[in-house]
Amino acid sequence: MNTKLMLLAVPLFVFGGSASAFDFGKLLEDRLNQKLNKNAPVQQAPTSAAAAPPQGKQKVDPVQLGFALFGDYSLEEENRIGRQISGNLLGAVPLVRDDKLQRYVNLVGGWVAQNSGRKDLTWRFGVLDTEAINAFAAPGGYIFVTKGLYRRLNSEAELAGVLGHEIAHVTQKHHLKVLKQSSLIGALGQVASSKARGSDQMVQNLIGNGAEILARGLDKNAEYEADRVGVVYAARAGYEPWGLPGVLQDLAGLPSGDARTSLLYKTHPHPADRLAVLGDAVGNRFDEVNGKTLTDRFYRIR
Repeated sequence: MNTKLMLLAVPLFVFGGSASAFDFGKLLEDRLNQKLNKNAPVQQAPTSAAAAPPQGKQKVDPVQLGFALFGDYSLEEENRIGRQISGNLLGAVPLVRDDKLQRYVNLVGGWVAQNSGRKDLTWRFGVLDTEAINAFAAPGGYIFVTKGLYRRLNSEAELAGVLGHEIAHVTQKHHLKVLKQSSLIGALGQVASSKARGSDQMVQNLIGNGAEILARGLDKNAEYEADRVGVVYAARAGYEPWGLPGVLQDLAGLPSGDARTSLLYKTHPHPADRLAVLGDAVGNRFDEVNGKTLTDRFYRIR
């Protein structure tokens, strides 16, 4: 393992602290549920035995099953799903009202994304107006960083590392894989069919009527893969590759009771674990990489 990464991976003592009353994870889930359920159609309960659904095995649609096993989303479908998820998120948490900040993050993120191989997407980046510490990605190239996480960054290379991780979730189609593996096989088949391509309601049915995509998170292997791939994207873009490990080191040292990280720890492995796994995977592969940190160019929130 590279000496620099070994120093970052030194075990940390995490001190307990008094938790704030603010729980962003709970707030986000509540707001998303309120937003999505507000216009949801009311399900009428069967009024008689004749109206009850038939018992026994349900017929499996071979088209739906074939899509779940072997199919893939088209670019149009990926974009529609991403728009719906990001719209739900922005309906719950607005962007920071700082045009210079948003332009800067889009410039950095756009450059890293250009080095990801997904030039078929229109990438969009934003900083959410919350002090919670987290970042989110949605299919189709929608990437968000919270103001709380952004404030902890100290260089453009660290920002590039964080954005590279989220970009990797999109390029590796982690969220789309979760949707395919979900129990909503009927909705999956419908979204894959031509009849549903113009239906926002069908896409909403697919991603769920709650906050699962954002509040539940991905499995740890997807997060570890996004760390590995994201570091490569940042390095390809010319940045010092240790930006993301530096951020993980900082997050690992936060008090365990800090409510700002409540959703982060629900949706991601602990930063110390991520740092250790990343160190094992990277080894000395970046020893000869001389990327830029660009601390002086980093835009700081006033």
